[in-house]
Amino acid sequence: MTLKTQSRRDPDKFPAFQLFILAIVRLAEPIALTSIFPYAWALIKRYQIGNEEDASFYAGLLISSFALAEALMGMYWGGLSDRIGRKPVLLLGCVGTMFSMVMVGFAYNIWIALAGRVIGGLLNGNIAVIQTMVGELVTKPEHEPKAYSIMPFVWSVGTIIGPMIGGLFADPHESYPHLFPTGSLFERFPYLLPNLICAVLLLVSILMGYFLLEETHPDMQPRISLPDHTFLSENTPLIETSDAIKRPAVDLRDDNYGTMRSRDIKPPKDIEKQHANVFSKRIMAVVVSLSIFTYHSMTYDHLMPIFFEDDRVPIHALLGTINPLYSPGGLGLSLQAVGMILAVQGIIALVIQAVIFPPLAERMGVHRLFIIVTVLHPIAYMIVPGLLYVPDRLLYPAIYFCLGVRNFLSIIVYPLLLILIKEATPTPAVLGKVNGLAASAGAACRMIAPPVAGYLYAMGKRVDCTALAWWGSALVAVFGAAQCFAVKRYPARKSAEEEGRVEP
Repeated sequence: MTLKTQSRRDPDKFPAFQLFILAIVRLAEPIALTSIFPYAWALIKRYQIGNEEDASFYAGLLISSFALAEALMGMYWGGLSDRIGRKPVLLLGCVGTMFSMVMVGFAYNIWIALAGRVIGGLLNGNIAVIQTMVGELVTKPEHEPKAYSIMPFVWSVGTIIGPMIGGLFADPHESYPHLFPTGSLFERFPYLLPNLICAVLLLVSILMGYFLLEETHPDMQPRISLPDHTFLSENTPLIETSDAIKRPAVDLRDDNYGTMRSRDIKPPKDIEKQHANVFSKRIMAVVVSLSIFTYHSMTYDHLMPIFFEDDRVPIHALLGTINPLYSPGGLGLSLQAVGMILAVQGIIALVIQAVIFPPLAERMGVHRLFIIVTVLHPIAYMIVPGLLYVPDRLLYPAIYFCLGVRNFLSIIVYPLLLILIKEATPTPAVLGKVNGLAASAGAACRMIAPPVAGYLYAMGKRVDCTALAWWGSALVAVFGAAQCFAVKRYPARKSAEEEGRVEP
């Protein structure tokens, strides 16, 4: 008997079960990371860091600290997963995020909360690893649109649950004094409850991943036993091909033994790694496009709760001025209302991801659809300041219209970028490293986006022009619309056999 490395999955079938388990592992992370969005601004004001007008800037620093640490370590975790496997790196990232949530929950000043976010980011390489695992699970191009839409779909589910948890359970003593009385643990640590809930969800995902998720690294597949009669004779070499049951890879009795056939010679994977250029023009074009998208998308996520919660100026005061740049304050909504709006946003994203994206990508094609939604993206930011002029009775429909436009564009473009990154990777041997590069670049932009957007909002608030922050994001989206034409899509190379050529 001998052992052969082989996956237990049929590569021709859609890997539904493994993608489902991977989705469960992935789900807890967006819940944990987005739960802070509704109360980040309130947390900063509670800790009285700087002037109250600057709270949006410091809230941006708190949110972006996770992304800063993630950017520093993203490429390292992607490369490590190429060496030790995807699964251990993925589970370690979940453990790091869980520890981060507990630390933030027990923070009694801004510095402990900041340290918790940084530690979570340093230990988290899940974005790169999950993208790599999806790429290794899916080997047929026709499965890619469906498979690559699953993780953004899961992110959308997480963005429904996460802000809802953060909005409903932050400062429970204030919201539910009969359940959390004065002197209780949750009065002393007002943001502990949402973080504990997220930590429990992360623990469940860790256990499911440990027991049910398979390793997807090509060189670390489970080994199975093959019968001795796999080998035809004593002349058959010890290393067989995938078709070895029918014929040996090399027949020592063949008169042509010793000649070379180019189609049978493939370089070892370590040689492929050495010669693969991770920083090629094709890869970098997609990474730059992903980075620009990540930046302005993160500014939207950061600005939205601040703009919704900021004090509202009466509409008659807005209409009474002739200054077209006059846009003071926000919409004056409660923290709980913002949490519910963010949850509805997740539902909108969910519908777009599940119902609209797959048939649209199949009908229009990956590259063409990517160009269209990227070019249209600035519209999502330009329309938001107009909410200040909407009457109260129409405010919520107008908010959901803005969220619908934004989610249609952003939810569609992200899986397209993941597909383009996989196609741009020269060899599967460096897929983890390429995804790590993309994750680090994206995390760096997520690090920069909140404090910059927060600074623009604070500066705009001083001059009664909070639209300044939204216009800044629209300007970055315009740059992205121009840069997206540098992303080229090349047809997949066909083998000699597929093209009908016979190699000498």
